[in-house]
Amino acid sequence: MALTGEYEPSPEQWVRDQVAEFEASNGARANVLARTGDPIVVITSKGAKSGKLRKNPVMRVEHDGSYLAVASKGGAPEDPVWAHNFRAHPEVDLQDGADKATYDVRELPDSPERDEWWERAVATWSTYGDYQKKTDRLIPLFLLERRN
Repeated sequence: MALTGEYEPSPEQWVRDQVAEFEASNGARANVLARTGDPIVVITSKGAKSGKLRKNPVMRVEHDGSYLAVASKGGAPEDPVWAHNFRAHPEVDLQDGADKATYDVRELPDSPERDEWWERAVATWSTYGDYQKKTDRLIPLFLLERRN
């Protein structure tokens, strides 16, 4: 994995706990969303302002080795902080179970490619559709493509 630097744990206790358990077990534990049992991956990004490493569990939306990060923030009117990190530093490390790799990030514009990935996201976790109904913003989608 390519990212280096000082790790700044999340201000959210549940995020800190899940990331710590996930990493301590090399992805064998804490690899699902606690309340639903749906699989997650952990993404490490570089902070847009601080430059520190940030780690977030996100829903696992994967297709042909690429992953999608859905910046839904539960349908809130603003993007999650990690979306700003992705825009400022479009390189992340992703861990899916024990598999760890570096990925290039690109935000998907309103396009047929975005529509395909949105359908995959909603098929993986239908709650995304509810989140989109709750907000006026088009929920940003970030495609993560593995570096060779």
